[in-house]
Amino acid sequence: MTSAGARLFGAAARWVLIASPAFLLFGCEASVLDPKGPIGAQEKTILLNALAIMLAIVIPTILATLGFAWWFRASNTRARFLPDFVYSGRIELVVWAIPVLTITFLGGLIWIGSHELDPAKPIASAQPTTEVEVVSLDWKWLFIYPKEGIASVNQLVIPAGRPVHFSLTSASVMNVFFVPQLGSEIYTMNGMATQLNLEADHPGTFYGQSAHFSGDGFSDMHFQVRAVTPAAYAAFIAGAKQSGVPLDERAYALLSRQTIPDQPFTYRAVGPDLFQAILSRKAAPGPGPAEGRGGAGVSPRSEGSHAG
Repeated sequence: MTSAGARLFGAAARWVLIASPAFLLFGCEASVLDPKGPIGAQEKTILLNALAIMLAIVIPTILATLGFAWWFRASNTRARFLPDFVYSGRIELVVWAIPVLTITFLGGLIWIGSHELDPAKPIASAQPTTEVEVVSLDWKWLFIYPKEGIASVNQLVIPAGRPVHFSLTSASVMNVFFVPQLGSEIYTMNGMATQLNLEADHPGTFYGQSAHFSGDGFSDMHFQVRAVTPAAYAAFIAGAKQSGVPLDERAYALLSRQTIPDQPFTYRAVGPDLFQAILSRKAAPGPGPAEGRGGAGVSPRSEGSHAG
């Protein structure tokens, strides 16, 4: 192999190594590239469209770089060298037109997508919308079902094929609610409420997580999303109303401590104004990770015994 050929082979091998992780993502489950709802599907389309637009520039640039390196090699006597070249209007036009067109296409894609996928925009459906209030704590997730009068921790059960409207806040530091296969991660902030609309197309179990570092227990701050049939959802509500303890003031004080439950659990009753009390700070905010680093806050495991 000639030295020029070796250089080309080495460059190609490096690009393969760089691109391999991106291609592996297409085989990953429980990711944004494996959507299970209409919002996630639209976000996947935007990602792939943006990738195609960028590859339309990246691939020709790589090929042109390799082509120029090969053509203008020292041994090629046919190559025409112009050491005194200064300016070409045609080359300038091409050099500037390509990135301008790329930015225009990407900007249009983002503009349209950001309006179509506004988290607060309701999902058009003939099915009724399920209401869920979400509270991020240290280091767990509280899901309140206001119409049903129950609550769950680290497990979100929703009816498949029906839109779900989330109202989200934080009882401690800022966090991020994210279910990759359903789409649209969104911040939860103390004293503020954000809105999110998602839907699961079919029954299934999906991974949910905190996508923002929030202290010692952040790595375990994940939850399970179960999309079930309407009958199974009704059974879940009925079962939750018959188990656990009420989420009263004392139970919430225990829940707001810096702990990580060993398993999901439910509360059989919850006050209709709890979410508003947390939002308006009538319920005292959690201590936050800064105050939990002395002693018990470093090992925030909990048996969840307060759930009954």
